Amino acid sequence: MKDRNDLALGWFRKADSDLTAAEVILGTSGPYDTVCFHAHQAAEKYLKGFLSLQGIAIPRSHDLLELNRLCGSLASVWVVDKQLLAELMPFAVEVRYDLDFFPEQSEAASALAITKQIRDAVLRVIDLP
Repeated sequence: MKDRNDLALGWFRKADSDLTAAEVILGTSGPYDTVCFHAHQAAEKYLKGFLSLQGIAIPRSHDLLELNRLCGSLASVWVVDKQLLAELMPFAVEVRYDLDFFPEQSEAASALAITKQIRDAVLRVIDLP
């Protein structure tokens, strides 16, 4: 069985993979809705990585605000901005099925920038060997 550090590293590696995919697609002509989806997925996985590092069972949820609440209850210093998370929330599942959602490159770039801020905030408060 994997220990907490291994589980967290797995989440962070998957998050990094989503982030890389989003960056690659952003540098092309799209599809930018996929960038937004991967941005949300990466943010979710960074938060879940933090939770797993704390030994918390990972909830089956895409709700970034709920995951953030759980993270904040475990860390003495937690600085992930709820407003940033709220901006990513529509990109969880809805973006995959909303037949009218086709964002511009600038909106996708903004989603990616938000995710990088979330990643940086999470990585600042963890202590991995």
